[in-house]
Amino acid sequence: MQLKTTPPKWTADWFPEEYRVRKYIFDTWREVCQKYWFEEYLGPLVEDSAIWKAKSWEDVGGSEMTLITDREWNLSELALRPEMTPTVTRMVSRVWKEKEKPMKWFSIANFYRNERPQRGRNREFWQLNADIFGEESIHADIETLCLVLDLMLAFNPPKHSFTLKLNHRGLIDHFFEHILGVDGPDRKQAITRILDKYEKLKKDVFDTSLSELWLDVEQVQKIYVFLESTSVTSLIEQFPSLESQKVLDDILYITRELEQLGYGAYITFSPSLIRGFDYYDGLIFEVFDLHPDNTRALFGWGRYNGLADIFGVKQWIPAIWFGPGDEPMKLFLESWNMVDSVQAFRGDKYYIPLLENIAFSDIQNIAQKLRKSGKSVVVGTSVKKITKAMKFADKQNFSHIILYGESEKSQQIYTCKHLSSGEENIISL
Repeated sequence: MQLKTTPPKWTADWFPEEYRVRKYIFDTWREVCQKYWFEEYLGPLVEDSAIWKAKSWEDVGGSEMTLITDREWNLSELALRPEMTPTVTRMVSRVWKEKEKPMKWFSIANFYRNERPQRGRNREFWQLNADIFGEESIHADIETLCLVLDLMLAFNPPKHSFTLKLNHRGLIDHFFEHILGVDGPDRKQAITRILDKYEKLKKDVFDTSLSELWLDVEQVQKIYVFLESTSVTSLIEQFPSLESQKVLDDILYITRELEQLGYGAYITFSPSLIRGFDYYDGLIFEVFDLHPDNTRALFGWGRYNGLADIFGVKQWIPAIWFGPGDEPMKLFLESWNMVDSVQAFRGDKYYIPLLENIAFSDIQNIAQKLRKSGKSVVVGTSVKKITKAMKFADKQNFSHIILYGESEKSQQIYTCKHLSSGEENIISL
């Protein structure tokens, strides 16, 4: 039987050129997180499925979860991780008592969801997860948003290429209970999930979905007014009862602080940002690409205080997190023409061709000395004429070529040529 050379459907092979872009994304994420003194961790690829069934939203904890069979081909209670939040919450719960607070953790890991793939979303994907545990102050929210913005700015994107949308689940809850007159957690959650799709659904589909939840015309009209508000001021004008809500003060305070720090051009207050996940209960946010060919959400998310109670932790654990994925981030880089420079960049990379067999031991010694000084070196293993060696070096984007043959051997020197400038240096062995 001849096996296929292609990977499983909806997964991907990353050849060196592709991996170079992904590694650039991962390295940038890691560098920025470490500047904020987040510590890196990693959880297992498989977990007890119960942790996702307990608190993940219905798709992730249900149809999108991939269960693993045991040796008898019976379904076990283990599943491939579809997200990291329940895993990291389990880990934090395990060491909560002995750790200093707040705990600032991040990971870069791969996940698998049995979902319908689409542009920017494969079944297997990689994601950065950054969380702050043990700090409920609004200052932790602000630091998280600063990290989010610095994470985007670290890629040196063009001006006006992205925006950070802000909202608060407390504002949404007040709107449901005191303006729409909707109560009961199940009904609120059902409406929340429809509102979360507001910008994706056609108007007639959106209206029908709301009417199926027994919302009347007046309630639907209020929903549109709420979702389409563009500022805190306009929202209060439409719904005066919101003026006394602390969550609006929090949003205004966060916005002022970010403006004072120089991030004001990237911030947008957006009541239409809902986030339908079950466990969000505070600030929610999302980064959007503003390119006309890629108008999509890149990542978010927000506060999920109290999730640790499913692991028997009696103390209430406040937490806030966000999680950009590798594929949306790559699409963002592509949409703003930032990938070519990543592909072309090699840094200093030296090539030492084997011009004569008698030189092999010597060029190995030269390579070792260069590597010990921090250089990346490729050594030729078969004899090449100098013209072919130069063509190879140019094609492979080497920065330098080391020329060493019989003449150099007799003089105990070698020539180091910079391929871009053509500058040559004679160096003694």
